Order: sequence, then structure tokens, then C-alpha cells
Amino acid sequence: MKFRPVCWLPILLCVSGSASAAPTARSFAAAFFISRDADGSVEVLGTAVTWLLLCLSAGAVGLAIAMATDNRRSTILPEGLVDAIRGEIEAKRYREAMTKAAASESFLGRILSEAMQQAPHGWTAVVRALEQASEERTLARLRRIEVLNIIGQVSPMIGLFGTVYGMILAFSAIVASGGAADPVMLAGGIGTALTTTFWGLVVAIPSLAACAMLRGRIDAVTAEATLAAEDLLGGFRPRRDKSGSREEGRQGE
Repeated sequence: MKFRPVCWLPILLCVSGSASAAPTARSFAAAFFISRDADGSVEVLGTAVTWLLLCLSAGAVGLAIAMATDNRRSTILPEGLVDAIRGEIEAKRYREAMTKAAASESFLGRILSEAMQQAPHGWTAVVRALEQASEERTLARLRRIEVLNIIGQVSPMIGLFGTVYGMILAFSAIVASGGAADPVMLAGGIGTALTTTFWGLVVAIPSLAACAMLRGRIDAVTAEATLAAEDLLGGFRPRRDKSGSREEGRQGE
């Protein structure tokens, strides 16, 4: 079967069209990663600012994923641990309850363990230890996500630095041309300014959003875990016997 020349015409047009469009697409994409001068050479400082922001973006994404994994509900308030410790306390096996709390790596297990260790010193000491442990461990989790807040605050400043630098390049081109600069000469500086601003916002917005969401999750779930711990520790509260004296025996068990 033979093909007539006219049959090849659409194919040739498609190939030539894609070949002519490819450099434009590549140059448009490259403009977001590499800053260039009016003569087409790489502008080092503008490109360095862009890639610094790209590195910060990758780091912020990794941190957000790691912090979200570390602050899951199962790592703060595991339901299985609540049921297990409640069962031991209801069965008056207080030592076993303390052992299970100490063996847990969760937020609830840690604060329960620290509070239960104060049982020989009285109920007031237990409550004080629980509140202190809860506050310290909540603040520790909030301090870890503060890195995202720092990235979100600093990245727009880095982008602004690139913006100012790009505008300096653009005005330098105007001065060098005596006030009649070619638009091509201005494109390099303006492109650097807009690109660095773009990447600064790309880094800042997700970082600040992730930080706010994680902070809200930590506040809510740790508060719920603290209330659950107070409810569980109610089994350690000393009761009064018929004569009105306190039964302190269970605190030392």
C-alpha cells in the first residue's frame, strides 16, 4: 500500500508545530526555575534565591507530613489504651494499670504514668503532676511544629529580597540605556522579581496553613486526652469510710 504525498501533510504539520512549540514551552517552564539576563545568560543571585525557596518548599512539605503523622489521634489518645487502663482500675489492679501506662509511648500514656507515680503522695500531688505533664508535653509538640511557622514567615521575606533585587536590575537597565530601555532589557529584572515573589508565596501559604491546622489538632486532641486521663485517675481518688476518715490504701498500691 502506497501513501500519497498529501497524506503526509497533516503529519508533517503536527511534527513541525510541536517542534516549534517545544522551545517556547521549555523556556516558559524554565522561567520559573532559572532567572536570565537580557542577553540570555543565567542570573546567578536570582536563580539562587529561587532554588533556596524551592528547597524550603520541599522541606516544609516533608515537615508537614512528618508532623501530621506524629500528631495523629492514635499517637495522642489511643482508644485501646483508655479501655485497657480503665479495666485494670475497675478491677483494682492499680499496679498493672501503672505498668500499661508506662509502657505506652502515647501522650496519654506518658501523662498518666507521671501522674500515677505521685499516688503515694496523695490525690493533690496526682492532679498537679497530671496538669504539669500535660502542659509540658503539649508545649513540646507545639514547639516542634513552630518550624513550619518560621518557614512560612521567612519565605515571603526571601521572595521580597528577590523582588527588590529584580527591580534593581530593571532600573539599572533603564539607567544604562539613558531612559529609553528596550523591553527585552527590562524583562530579565522584572522576571526575577515576579518569580521570586511567586515562589515565596508558594512556600509561605501551605506552611502557614499546615502550621495552623496542626496547632488546632494538637490543642483539641491533647485537651481531650487530658480529660480522659482525669477521668481514669478518678479511680485513684481516696474515698471516705463510714467513720469519715479517708481510705488512703489504694494510693500506695
